[in-house]
Amino acid sequence: MENKLLSAKAILPKYDRSKLVSRIVHLGFGAFHRAHQAVYADILANEHGSDWGYCEVNLIGGEQQIADLKKQDNLYSVAEMSADAWHCRVVGVVKDAIHAQVDGLEAVFSALTKPEVAIVSLTVTEKGYCHTPATGTLLLDHPLIAHDLANPQQPKSAPGVIVEALARRQAAGLPAFSVMSCDNMPDNGHVTRNVITAYAQALNPELGEWIQTSVTFPSTMVDRIVPAVTAETLEQVAQATGVADPAAVACEPFRQWVIEDNFVAGRPEWEKVGAELVKDVLPYEEMKLRMLNGSHSFLAYLGYLAGYQHISECMQDKNYRRTAKALMLQQQAPTLTVQGVDLEKYADSLIARYTNPALRHRTWQIAMDGSQKLPQRWLDSICWHLANGSQFDLLALGVAGWMRYVSGEGENGEVIDVRDPLLNRFQAIYTEHGLSCNVVKPLLAIEAIFGPELPQQGAFVDAVTQAYQGLLDHGARHCVTALNSERDK
Repeated sequence: MENKLLSAKAILPKYDRSKLVSRIVHLGFGAFHRAHQAVYADILANEHGSDWGYCEVNLIGGEQQIADLKKQDNLYSVAEMSADAWHCRVVGVVKDAIHAQVDGLEAVFSALTKPEVAIVSLTVTEKGYCHTPATGTLLLDHPLIAHDLANPQQPKSAPGVIVEALARRQAAGLPAFSVMSCDNMPDNGHVTRNVITAYAQALNPELGEWIQTSVTFPSTMVDRIVPAVTAETLEQVAQATGVADPAAVACEPFRQWVIEDNFVAGRPEWEKVGAELVKDVLPYEEMKLRMLNGSHSFLAYLGYLAGYQHISECMQDKNYRRTAKALMLQQQAPTLTVQGVDLEKYADSLIARYTNPALRHRTWQIAMDGSQKLPQRWLDSICWHLANGSQFDLLALGVAGWMRYVSGEGENGEVIDVRDPLLNRFQAIYTEHGLSCNVVKPLLAIEAIFGPELPQQGAFVDAVTQAYQGLLDHGARHCVTALNSERDK
């Protein structure tokens, strides 16, 4: 298979792969990582002779991804999809691939305790941090964390694996590494530090102190739209490259990476291939999370309820298109602190990216795990508007759309396949109250999502209740159109 991929119609690795060193161990070999961080490393090796390679690790799930990668000598292809053409590359920077449940945890720890490892990076989604999204604190009673505290040398969670690896490095007299989150959370480095150090302190205060003083947790902002891989995607990549590749991934041409330059054991020269190394990532993270991810979630829930399967379909509806831009500029942009960015131009670029017909980004995919995403995408902005006495009707409709979506019943009575860590809570509330406004207050009472204070704000509760009733009475498409009409008055 290697020979076939190395003859693909694509940009191929020109560098000597045998000279790569696995200085980065990455947890979460999913589609986004393949299309984003690994591509930066591949371009850096191809164009600047970098020898920074990756050891890829999946802890839970994704067995087939690792198996497919291994069969191809750790090569895989990435296709950038635009309306006029697909441009492909074969990524060769992966040196090793491990699955914790297939190859064993000791194989993972062997990789993490190699002296040359300088960075452990993560794309494990928000729920992989085992934290409360509303506050960023570790859930000590989370099933995975509770297991790991009782069995620290046989951990299942990402925090548990990282802390055990650091404990082994400390015991062996090896230097610490930096831990770099590449997940969509505001101040993701701070969240990562919180959960890692809280877990370590609960396990061993002395170890916790060593981690506090020896490890850095650089924040990052990552941006590239990467739809979930489908059989159709794989077929289109095969047509474009001339080679069938089960590990292939497709994405939009755009990519962005902003990184806090705070590493204890060195880092690649990412700035040579377009990454931005800065002192403070948070303003950029908030901009992306609120304007891009926030509008994405709005379109996911209100679009799915209206029958739109893909974001690009939402963009064909002038009311959804206008509302998405209004949400970005009128209700998200005012809450931001980022300097030197033309936010109107940024919003226009997002709308153009969403409209890309080659990107079949499913509303259902974006709608997953909403309980983990709402605080950073919408709720922080709502708190800002409440404090400033400004309008947040679009954000309130978004929250109501999420509530309507997690009922598990579509507007025509069809079943919605809701995927969320708190699904049982939602189901219990709907079982008790039915499809009515009586669900609003019990859903808002889920403190892990909404915190203790926001549900006490009458203006917020009233706005969400009114929006939810509108969805029940008229449906998502009508509600989005009605808000546009209000703005035209």
